[in-house]
Amino acid sequence: MIKKDARNVLRQKRHLRVRKKIIGTSERPRLCVYRSLTNMYAQLIDDSMGKTLVSASSLDKKDVYSGNKTSAREVGQQLASKAVKNGIKEVVFDRSGYLYHGRVQELAEGARENGLIF
Repeated sequence: MIKKDARNVLRQKRHLRVRKKIIGTSERPRLCVYRSLTNMYAQLIDDSMGKTLVSASSLDKKDVYSGNKTSAREVGQQLASKAVKNGIKEVVFDRSGYLYHGRVQELAEGARENGLIF
């Protein structure tokens, strides 16, 4: 069994390897996902300017446990609705070295439901 610290180091290596190929532009920003034990965070990032265009997290809700799939889907829906209001429809998905499974998958499906294309 791999220790938690070693697992995170391996995830960060995967993330750096993927980031060499995935680049967000102003026309098609990068949807970056971060998953902690208790919360989910998502941002739309324009790498050419180095700015975050839109962000959403499960911290917006209060008094609710937000480390589950339903809250991850809601974060994706919030992010997509904010992005569509700002005129962003197409994004590049950056899963940050996490498996496309569970909460990361739910966040992506929630974003697709509300109009983001990737």
